[in-house]
Amino acid sequence: MRAMIMDAEAQPLEIREVPAPTAPAGGVVVEVHATGLCKSDWHAWVGHDDIALPHVPGHEFAGVIVEVGAGVRDWSVGDRVTVPFVMGCGDCEWCRGGNAQVCPRQEQPGFTQWGSFAERVVVRSADTNLVGIPDAVSFEAAAALGCRFATAFRALTARARVRAGEWVTVVGAGGVGLSAVMIGAALGARVIAVDRTPTALEVARRLGAEHTILADGADVPAAVAAVTSGGSHVSIDAVGSAQTARDAVLSLRRRGRHVQIGLLPTADGMTPMPMARVIAWEIDVLGSHGMAAVDYPEMLALIVSGALRPHDLIERVVGLDEAARLLPAMDSAAPAGMTMIDPRRV
Repeated sequence: MRAMIMDAEAQPLEIREVPAPTAPAGGVVVEVHATGLCKSDWHAWVGHDDIALPHVPGHEFAGVIVEVGAGVRDWSVGDRVTVPFVMGCGDCEWCRGGNAQVCPRQEQPGFTQWGSFAERVVVRSADTNLVGIPDAVSFEAAAALGCRFATAFRALTARARVRAGEWVTVVGAGGVGLSAVMIGAALGARVIAVDRTPTALEVARRLGAEHTILADGADVPAAVAAVTSGGSHVSIDAVGSAQTARDAVLSLRRRGRHVQIGLLPTADGMTPMPMARVIAWEIDVLGSHGMAAVDYPEMLALIVSGALRPHDLIERVVGLDEAARLLPAMDSAAPAGMTMIDPRRV
């Protein structure tokens, strides 16, 4: 099969032929029809994650099952499927309790195993991790769910428990941030989008943001406080830097809820946070790490009904060759929305 190969950290990526995978016991092989190009893939490429080389990136995908391993009960060749970007073992107390997204033995395609920037990819523990795609949902839209959209959905619904009429500040209007904007608006929240680029903010307005703030040189917490008469009820850092995390937390009103989605890579793994404000104002600081397969039906029902439209977030679809050029530039480029890859496209 053709695959995007990473031979060294922060070096050019190569598209070449490699042996196709076979289905392990309990797992399946999926032919990839769509896979998202995500900032998390850039983190892996630049060396922020401990991965074995050579490596195939890619962690949010959708496609068709082409091979089923021994012991798989619920899935067959030809099924249209997607997966969360965190795949649980299926046996531990967290998986049995419906929280595979924090499984201590989790697998992550594109990180702990070869990923989806290839024509085929392996899914282990298929009965725990696979999600069927309704006929009304495209492969591109389903791939968008695997990381960014599902993460934003769970962050707002299960973690922050956003209520209609609440102010929600979303810092960062890339793929996950725009997903949070769309979902927040669909939940009836009053959404403020913050980004450093006017183009991204224009997209956020189209997706339901009531207000936008250009972060380039602005005092973001002061701007949010002025709009909301004291701060938002919920904040989301969808970027993952010390500055964006700080801006998001300081944008909250007293007893607000902050959800950290963006990764925070630092040399020692510790990112400064304004804890004095957290303590004095009784602010909740919450992490959110994807969403388990068992939680997908509620989100998929909203997509089928038209209440949520993840396909509106897709900016373009490219092949593997162009994706290999785009991935190294993700830290400096600022696309408004998601880039999808079709590995079958030459």
